[in-house]
Amino acid sequence: MNGASREALAAARERLDALTDNTSVDATKLAEELASVTALLDREVSLRRVLTDPAQSGESKAELVARLLGGQVGGETVDLVSGLVRSRWSQSRDLVDSAEELANTADLTAAQRGGSLDDVEDELFRFGRIVGSDKELRSALTSRTATASAKGELLRSLLGGKAQPVTERIIVRLVTQPRGRSLEAGLDSLSKLAAERRDRMVAVVTSAVPLSDRQKQRLGDALAKLYGRRMHLNLDVDPSVLGGISVRVGDEIINGTVAERLEEATRRMAG
Repeated sequence: MNGASREALAAARERLDALTDNTSVDATKLAEELASVTALLDREVSLRRVLTDPAQSGESKAELVARLLGGQVGGETVDLVSGLVRSRWSQSRDLVDSAEELANTADLTAAQRGGSLDDVEDELFRFGRIVGSDKELRSALTSRTATASAKGELLRSLLGGKAQPVTERIIVRLVTQPRGRSLEAGLDSLSKLAAERRDRMVAVVTSAVPLSDRQKQRLGDALAKLYGRRMHLNLDVDPSVLGGISVRVGDEIINGTVAERLEEATRRMAG
């Protein structure tokens, strides 16, 4: 996403944050309604094109949204979607992507309010690892012949009562409405979005042996100092890891080629 779409999404994020700062707003309901709007926009190509047509005024598009959604969803959702269509978009698909992100962010806000955001982050990571290691499960969840209903039922049987409700909801949405993305890419995006709720970056840490609580704290502190942002650690154990530990932050892999950057982290962990 770039250009006008990036600016439009940034403005939409600010509006959502301002709205959900008010704890009287039901973030879970907001997420459900935004997810329904996302599905509508994804399904109705002609509507999506009208709502992103630069030749149409923002107000006329907002009025169309009010007529379509009024009485179907709450006023907060209508206002957020109206704000989206008043903006300019580089591509019509960017409108759908942004509505989906707002839905997921609203759900993550609900988790944050309930004190379960850390659990959701960890569950998303663990689910990704499970899918990556179980070819049969991945095949069932990405099959083009299986119905969305069947995939949803499978996920609920796997996650129901074992994961946070928010985790279950957003994974079910991802799998049943993939919208051309790979399952791995979708889970990675959700994990990053969850981390951003606390203004933290995500570091995937693979170690030869499990890290102690003290080591995890020291490594997190060292990485936060290195990158200038709070860091959430997704931990994995792999005895084959050379050097005992590997850290990936975004596209950057911290290893011996950047020994200077690891020096502080190594010193802290050893201490």
